Amino acid sequence: MPFGLDCASATFERLMERVMAGLQWNICLYLDDIIVVDRNFEEMLTNLRQVFDRLIDAGLKLKPKKCSLFAKSVSFLGHVISEDGGSTDRQKVEVIKQWSEPRYIENFAGIAKCLHKLTEKGREYLWTEECQDAFQTLKSKLLEAPILSHPDFSRPFILDTDASQSAIGAVLSQEIDGKETVIAYGSRTLSKTERKYCVTRKELLAVVHFVKHFRHFLYGRTFVVRTDHSSLQWLMNFKNAEGQLAR
Repeated sequence: MPFGLDCASATFERLMERVMAGLQWNICLYLDDIIVVDRNFEEMLTNLRQVFDRLIDAGLKLKPKKCSLFAKSVSFLGHVISEDGGSTDRQKVEVIKQWSEPRYIENFAGIAKCLHKLTEKGREYLWTEECQDAFQTLKSKLLEAPILSHPDFSRPFILDTDASQSAIGAVLSQEIDGKETVIAYGSRTLSKTERKYCVTRKELLAVVHFVKHFRHFLYGRTFVVRTDHSSLQWLMNFKNAEGQLAR
């Protein structure tokens, strides 16, 4: 390649997208990882044949021991994908159990409030009991990560948002067969300026931020926003918003 291997990944991804053009509704593609998804055995055979034919025509080969055919669940990009949804790959998170206390604080910035504070300019690095508890809690939560359901774009989405003094968070879900199932989670810490907002503005920030964050699910579709801050209801009837509220 003219510029070495720096652009190799992007070039290969572009090649694969051209090779598999038109099959996007039946496959998930990322570089050399391909998942073929179908509802029954007959459709799977048809689509596998299409994928194999495309690869042959392009002069590309598969390594047999890396192929998994007619599986009910597969490991894909660090996740286990099945008919129930997606969950973390146990082999990938096993290493988390072996994590020691951090030696380089920059690797842990932003994980949690007390850990993030250790990276602030001029602050003494002091690994406190609070930091240790947060570190252990984060490890446990990742190891116990729940299965995230596949989105059904024929159904409305539900976006729950919340804000605290130092962070905002959200849960995107759908009601399927009378049961509310989680599609995705989101969270981030507040900046110094945002921490000075009143409670109502923080709650509004959470709504605006996560509507944008989950835009690939929500834009152009019907969805419900739920919040435990009843004061936000007045926005529905507020006609002359100015300044920050208008933005």
